[in-house]
Amino acid sequence: MSDAPLMLGVSGLRGIVGQSLTPEVALRYASAFGSWLREHAGGEPLVVVGRDGRAGGEMIERLAIAGLQAVGVRVCSLGVATTPTVGVATDLMEADGAMIVTASHNPQEWNGLKVLVRRAKVEGVDACAPSAHDAAAIVAAYQAGGSGFVPGDRIPSVWHEHEAPGTHVARVLNACEDLFGDDLWSMVGASGLVRRVVVDAVNASAPEADSIFFAHAPTHCVMLHGETSGVFPHAPEPTAENLSQPGGLCDAVRGLGASVGFAQDPDADRLAIIDEQGCYIGEEYTLALAAEAVLGALGSAARGQSVCTNLSTSRMIDDVAARHGARVVRTAVGEANVVEAMRASGAVLGGEGNGGVIWPQVTFVRDSLSAMALVMGLVARSGKTISQLVADMPRYAIVKRKADLKQRSDADPALAAIARAYAGQKVDLQDGVRVDFADSWVHVRASNTEPILRLIAEAPHEKAASELLDAVEKIVKEARA
Repeated sequence: MSDAPLMLGVSGLRGIVGQSLTPEVALRYASAFGSWLREHAGGEPLVVVGRDGRAGGEMIERLAIAGLQAVGVRVCSLGVATTPTVGVATDLMEADGAMIVTASHNPQEWNGLKVLVRRAKVEGVDACAPSAHDAAAIVAAYQAGGSGFVPGDRIPSVWHEHEAPGTHVARVLNACEDLFGDDLWSMVGASGLVRRVVVDAVNASAPEADSIFFAHAPTHCVMLHGETSGVFPHAPEPTAENLSQPGGLCDAVRGLGASVGFAQDPDADRLAIIDEQGCYIGEEYTLALAAEAVLGALGSAARGQSVCTNLSTSRMIDDVAARHGARVVRTAVGEANVVEAMRASGAVLGGEGNGGVIWPQVTFVRDSLSAMALVMGLVARSGKTISQLVADMPRYAIVKRKADLKQRSDADPALAAIARAYAGQKVDLQDGVRVDFADSWVHVRASNTEPILRLIAEAPHEKAASELLDAVEKIVKEARA
C-alpha cells in the first residue's frame, strides 16, 4: 500500500494519482457521496459533475460518474469547467449536489474530488461546500465502504451540458450591473484605465469562461497559458514565486504595457493580481479590493453590513470594512465555514486571503470571475489604477511558512504549546490556534488540503512578522522534539 498522502476532509478528497488516489478510491468516494446524498435528498438525486482540466482528469471523472450512477444518482456532466461554474450550474438546475474533479492549486501529480451540496433546496443561489458535519458524514460513508448499489436496470442516465460557462459569465455581469448601477464594460470603457489585461489560466479549466467574459469587453485580453492541455506551465498556485519567473505573468504585464494581470489556479476559484507596473500585489489584496468594490458601491447602505473571512486572512479586510461602517466575522479556515457565517449574518461578501472571493449575488463558491469583475469595476468607479488602489490600502506584512506533517494529529502538541505560551494574549482556538497582539497576529493550523502545518503571521513590517514566526517556530520544534 502506498504511503503517499490522501487528504480527506471538508475540502473533499485529494491524493497523488496512481498512488494514494487510485481508481478504487475515486469510485468508492463518489459512490459514498451518492449514497449519502440519496439518504438526504431522497428519490433519485441529480449531481452536476465537472473537472478542472488537469492532465489525466478524464479517468477520475469517468470513475466519479460511474460511482454516482452505481448508487442510483442521475448525472449531468459539464466536462472541463471551473469550480464556480459548476456551482452556478448546480443552482440553475436545482440539482442536489455537485462533484468537481480537482486538486485546486496542488501540483500536477495530484487530483481529487470536491463536492458541493444544496442545503435549502430553493430557487436561487444555494450550492456550496458541505458543512463540517456533513463532510464528516461523507468521509464516514467512504470509510465504511460501498453500499446502496442499484441493479443494472435502475442505473440512471448521464447527459451533457455545454452552456454552463456562458451562464456563469452572464450571472457575474448581471450582478455587476445590479451593484454598480451600470454595465461593467460601459464603466470600464468610459474610465479608459483598463485597456489591456493579461490572464494566466494555467492551461486548465478557465480559458473558455475567460474568453466568453472578455468577448464584448472594451479591453484587449491576452491569454497567457490559455490552452486546455491540462499541463501546467509552472507550479499552479498563484503565488509571487510562481508568477515572477522569467517570461511569466509579471513579465508579460510589463512587456505588453497591460493595465492589470490576473492569475487563476487550475479550478479558477482563486485569483492573484499583478498591477500595471508588473508587480505581484499579493493574494491578500484580492479580497480587500473586492470588499472595497462592494462596500463602496453600496454607499451608506454598507453601514452595518457584514463581510466574512477566516482567521488566516489579513487585517486589511477589517480596515476596509471599518471605513464603510461594516463589520467582519471571522471563521475557521475553509470555504464551508466562511459560507456558513455568510448565511447566518446575511453577508454581502465573503472569502479568504488566498485570493478566494465569494460573492453571494453569483454563487456561494469562491469565484475568480467575480473577483476580476469587482476589481475592474472598482478601477472604473474610483478612477485609480491598481497600484494606486493598493497604495490606499493599510500597510501590513504577512509572512507564511510551512512544516511537514505525517498526519493532522501530529500538530496537536505544538498547537497546545503555542496556546500555553501566549495564554496572556487574545487566543482563538476554533481552528488550530490564533494569537492576537496589539499590532500583529499569528495563526498556526494543520492544513485541510496538504500534509503540512501552516504558520502565518502579520505585522506592520516584515521584520516584525518574521520575528514573531521565529518565536512560534521555536515553540513548535520544542513541542515536536
